[in-house]
Amino acid sequence: MNQTQKKENIIEVKNLHKKFGENIVYDGANLTIQKGEVITIIGGSGIGKSVMLKHFIGLIQPDEGEVIFDGHNISHLKEEEYVPIRKRIAMLFQSGALFDSLTVGENLAYPLREHTTLTEEEIQKRVTEELEVVGLSGKQNLMPSDLSGGMRKRVGLARATILEPEMILFDEPTTGLDPYNTRKINEIIIDLNKRKNITCVIVTHDMESAFEVTHRIAMVHKGKIIIEDTKENIRNTDNEIVKGFITGEQLD
Repeated sequence: MNQTQKKENIIEVKNLHKKFGENIVYDGANLTIQKGEVITIIGGSGIGKSVMLKHFIGLIQPDEGEVIFDGHNISHLKEEEYVPIRKRIAMLFQSGALFDSLTVGENLAYPLREHTTLTEEEIQKRVTEELEVVGLSGKQNLMPSDLSGGMRKRVGLARATILEPEMILFDEPTTGLDPYNTRKINEIIIDLNKRKNITCVIVTHDMESAFEVTHRIAMVHKGKIIIEDTKENIRNTDNEIVKGFITGEQLD
């Protein structure tokens, strides 16, 4: 993506406030996500990065502020009104969230059977294609329990992309993975973005992966987005909090 070219925003978070009990997670956060970019959200553990993602698909609603998706305020929709949004925005959960009682192929076929009118032959063709993309050709008949953690994550990613969403949310996509599967996940994210222009939003602590796959980085700290910039500017920032996080020093 050419960073000098002005991009249209697909998500705008405006003055977001959210707390759980007495725990204030967001206290006036603002964030923009551009169509066709890869952006990574960083910050300390338990600070609310995944909470931000869940606002985008209505799993959590703000106490105050707005979440604008493709020009429409989606902050306080009814549950059924989020259904078409969730077809356009997929989320890859940290666990992969596969159905343990279904085979790999059935896991991928499930959203196609639920949300499309494709024939069974067309569904199986799509399943085969998506498994090939994530490097798991021929694994349709295996159960999730037969797979390694990295393979399960890649199956989860294949299922997230099978409805051809405009945007994918990645919650810690490389956490706990060996170097091979980390590299495969990173390659798939880069490929999806370049080949299909899918907007990718990543929450991670893995700064090496973040700098490899992302265009821009935003950092959450004390309830706000304290910086939102290109990865080059983030790498060279004078912001001591951001520098401390990147180098692994203690945050205040």
